[in-house]
Amino acid sequence: MSEVVEEELTLERRAPRIGSVSGLALMTGATAMAAVGGGHHSVFATILLALLALGMAHAFTVEIQRQAHRRTGRWGRNDLINTVLLASWAVTSLTIALLPYPPVSVRVLGLLLTFSYAAAAAYFVAERHHAITAASTRTTAAVTAASTRTTAAVTPPTASEPAAPSLPEPAPAQPSDRDPATPSVAESANA
Repeated sequence: MSEVVEEELTLERRAPRIGSVSGLALMTGATAMAAVGGGHHSVFATILLALLALGMAHAFTVEIQRQAHRRTGRWGRNDLINTVLLASWAVTSLTIALLPYPPVSVRVLGLLLTFSYAAAAAYFVAERHHAITAASTRTTAAVTAASTRTTAAVTPPTASEPAAPSLPEPAPAQPSDRDPATPSVAESANA
């Protein structure tokens, strides 16, 4: 059985954070950079560093979603700082990719990180905008529903509005419903 449960606005448990998104972004990039251009590694160490970078990229994506889906109904200072930091990491990665002296593998990774950080910033902005829009829609719907219930409970019906429906009147008795001891109209006329 399915039932609709009304969602009420609650206090936000998740505090806006800056360091978690930015820190995970930097650690992911640094781990990937160490895997690609960190000197002479064994194949095993390179694979482990690459897997660690993938795991950190997943944690980074989850943290972006957590920060973006907070229920506050407005764009805050922390949201702006997270977006600016992600954009600055993209610019820094692009700078590393454009420098002439790093090895080609580091320059290619710099380009990949540039696109990744730019995509992460765009994803954060889109998810945050979606969360703010959903929060304002829920708030508007809750206020509208509450005001409708209050207005209906307080306002009596006017002459132009029909009164609230009353209980249905009982149907007239059918001939089969009559008491056999009571004579019908036809029987009393014959007597």
